[in-house]
Amino acid sequence: MDYTTKLSYQSMYWYNDGLKKAKIRDLSGAITSLRKSLQYNRGNIASRNLLGLVYYGRGDVVEALVEWILSKNFQSHDNIANYYIQKMRETAGELEAINQAAKRYNQSLDYCRQNGEDLAIIQLKKAVTVHPSYVKAHQLLALIYMHTEQYTFARQSIRTAYKLDTTDEFSLRCMHELNQIRRARNVKIKEKEKKDRHTVTYNLGNETIIQPVSNSIKENAGLHTVLNIALGVVVGVAVMRFLIMPAIDASRQERSNRQTVEFSDQIATQTAQISALKKELEEYRSTSEETENVQATAASTQESYEIVLSIAAHFRADDMADSAMVEELLKVNPESLGIAGKESYDEVTGELFPRVCADLYGTSQANFEVANYTSAITNLEQVMKMNEGYEEGAALLLLAQSYEKSGDQNQANLKYQKLTESYPDTEAARTAREALDAQNGSRGAGEEGADGSGEGGDTDGTDGSGEGGDTVDTDGYEESE
Repeated sequence: MDYTTKLSYQSMYWYNDGLKKAKIRDLSGAITSLRKSLQYNRGNIASRNLLGLVYYGRGDVVEALVEWILSKNFQSHDNIANYYIQKMRETAGELEAINQAAKRYNQSLDYCRQNGEDLAIIQLKKAVTVHPSYVKAHQLLALIYMHTEQYTFARQSIRTAYKLDTTDEFSLRCMHELNQIRRARNVKIKEKEKKDRHTVTYNLGNETIIQPVSNSIKENAGLHTVLNIALGVVVGVAVMRFLIMPAIDASRQERSNRQTVEFSDQIATQTAQISALKKELEEYRSTSEETENVQATAASTQESYEIVLSIAAHFRADDMADSAMVEELLKVNPESLGIAGKESYDEVTGELFPRVCADLYGTSQANFEVANYTSAITNLEQVMKMNEGYEEGAALLLLAQSYEKSGDQNQANLKYQKLTESYPDTEAARTAREALDAQNGSRGAGEEGADGSGEGGDTDGTDGSGEGGDTVDTDGYEESE
């Protein structure tokens, strides 16, 4: 058995192992096995698709989409990853809910770092409501409940996470810790109950008396209760008369002063909180705008990847018109592509763009000859998007001349100027400079004819205008040539 076959068999072994674990909700174990499968054979489509499903089952939708897109890149046809991606697109509401859940999870992490556990709990409850299979959100919610000693709620949250992934290490550690806390609390309760059974506690004035329970007390419990009540009443009246009443009058003024200070502190604290909340609101708005920009960039990157992969497949199969493929490729942002996507893009455009440019340029020359300047402009603008310097600027020169012939002199001058600046050492640039100089010369001659017509003031130069009038007419004739 050769080395390649051994790697393939080993990859399939770990795929089968991951499939078994996924069926029993051992998602963490399944992820480990499937990653080993891809280490032996990164082109194992079944392992990559199953890994995406396992991530999706844990609520990690972004990781799932990454695996399915990679799978689609390895095999674009007859791949179930296409179905998964299509389903995700059809359920736009679900994607938005998952996105909101991820935002709330990240916001909860920020609240935890700022000791805002209550706000974090509110955000996480909303996150698990809209995205119930989000394992990380359930785990973080359980951890915050444990930190705030709300052990009942913590146990509920970690059980939900455990049902979603039965072997997640973090979930198991949290469950073990909660069991230890429960045992310790039960031990303390039992010790307290045992201590209470062997002692009796009662108050004598301002003192608390604790003494062991004796048989005589149990036998005369009723009498002792009456005596204790009577003694308590006498002591209470005496304390009230000689200690409490004088102290009440003295403490009223102190209480009033203390309340005034507390109210002042509360007002100052609330003012500071309002200022902090305003600042936090501004930061949230800024973060929201940045997140929207990141999402737009991610969507553009995904769309560019899909266009490149689709057009590359059509290009190899030769089942799509060149013009249609060029139209799709011009929508791609090459800078957003990765290494593999950029290679596919360069491979297709390196052969397709020159061929289409040649066809469009030839057609544009024919259009120009028959004065069909609108079609020539449309075709040449398409060439500019693919290769602005095609034929050493000849295409750009023809576009400028087409604009000029069609009557759009401003656009023509812009193209002439761009040609002289971007491709200065070409024959096309020389022709563009001559066209610009001719226009400047024409305007200069017109101004001279208007101002230098001689003292007689005749603009036609036939009488009284002198030699200046003849010069204007001669220059105008040469420029029209």
